[in-house]
Amino acid sequence: MINYTIYSNTKSAQWVTFVHGAGGSSAIWFKQIREFQKEYNVLLLDLRGHGNSNQQIKNAFKQKYTFTALAEDIIEVLDFLKIQKSHFVGISLGTILIRQLAEMHPHRVQSMILGGAILKMNFRSQILMRLGNIFKYVLPYLVLYKFFAFVIMPNKNHKQSRLLFINEAKKLYQKEFIRWFKLTAEINPVLKLFRQVEMNIPTLYIMGEEDYMFLPSVRKVAESHYKSSSLVVIPNCGHVVNVEQPQTFNSSVIGFLRSQN
Repeated sequence: MINYTIYSNTKSAQWVTFVHGAGGSSAIWFKQIREFQKEYNVLLLDLRGHGNSNQQIKNAFKQKYTFTALAEDIIEVLDFLKIQKSHFVGISLGTILIRQLAEMHPHRVQSMILGGAILKMNFRSQILMRLGNIFKYVLPYLVLYKFFAFVIMPNKNHKQSRLLFINEAKKLYQKEFIRWFKLTAEINPVLKLFRQVEMNIPTLYIMGEEDYMFLPSVRKVAESHYKSSSLVVIPNCGHVVNVEQPQTFNSSVIGFLRSQN
């Protein structure tokens, strides 16, 4: 089972589960824990090969990684903790896993908060994936990861996010990086499904104004999925909204969660 951490609130029966992105870990949510714990039980996860899940399962998963298998890792933790339903907060690739989990187990998802959401790979991101596929067996994964991080988060005010993700990515292994990178082979059909199908689950997209790679497609989806979805765009902010603008992120998300009650 993947690693998890709980921050309990004995006055609340509601859970908020945080899902980080590729190369990160549950450490990226350090600016959220205190505020969310005031009102909710908080569950932090380290995905396969990330954070404190890296040593535990370094050799446990020999099969090909799929979005379905990674979503089932999350369900396994919920089942173990006897959490029947949770709000889910994700960042970057974590938003794909939350949406996949909602497709598979919609009754377990109370709401979805998708930060720096990935719904379509634009031309630049498609080029990044092709370069990664060409060089993933040649270059050390950290070189590739630093390059990707700089392209996705290029501005000066994105520096903290870049450094945080790069430092967390140092805990990965080359083979683990390659397993995760191979997920890109199935990403386009998965994202196409997500764009086409609106789920009857309250959804908040929370994006940075400077998230130029992913914001345009999220705007379109939020408009077309208007029955269930809303969009908050944070000014002067890039891809990793919870790190760059934590106060705005926290107040927006907690306000959304309160509205669901």
